[in-house]
Amino acid sequence: MVISLRHARVRYGPLEALHGVTLTAPAPGLTVLLGRNGSGRTTVLRALAGAVPLAGGAVVWDGADVTRMPAFERARRGLCLVPERRAVFASLTVRENLELSGADPDLYPPLVPLLARRAGTLSGGEQRMVALCRALSAHARVVLADEPAQGMAPAAASRTYALLASLDACVVLAEQRLPPALRARRALVYELRRGAVVFAGEAGEWARRAR
Repeated sequence: MVISLRHARVRYGPLEALHGVTLTAPAPGLTVLLGRNGSGRTTVLRALAGAVPLAGGAVVWDGADVTRMPAFERARRGLCLVPERRAVFASLTVRENLELSGADPDLYPPLVPLLARRAGTLSGGEQRMVALCRALSAHARVVLADEPAQGMAPAAASRTYALLASLDACVVLAEQRLPPALRARRALVYELRRGAVVFAGEAGEWARRAR
């Protein structure tokens, strides 16, 4: 099972954010999109999820063109997007957020004493844990996560990458830099710059190239 973009173009008004991007994320497996802010990595996730329309090209999932399939239908078919912001229901408690998807708070032990608090009062890293608990418990076929460990303590960040790497799913992460925890893993890396792919290969190859 794979999900891919083929010559994808995305526009925000007159500005083109993706310039004919082609990439493929296999499953089970881990794919990392690297790039600075404005490189297009978040737009790639949103295009795969159906959160932004394509101005050209296609999204192909399991060999079928799903370019015109709405985001909610992709979610029903097993695609889960964890955006960088607004990934929790701020007015609900942590427990209520987790109960919506039957998520297990024990995935992140630091959340257990916070179950009665409203999610909007948590730190950024704690909110990421809540959002990821829901994604990790969803039995999704495709998990798209934008900077999943942002704001987390090092131990929680390492646990996050280990949990994501253990999923029997297609996992696509957007990161500014390749996390140390992923450098030794057999992850596929795409580096984006100004809306175009400038590198495609394995994590080890990228790390050697970046020295």
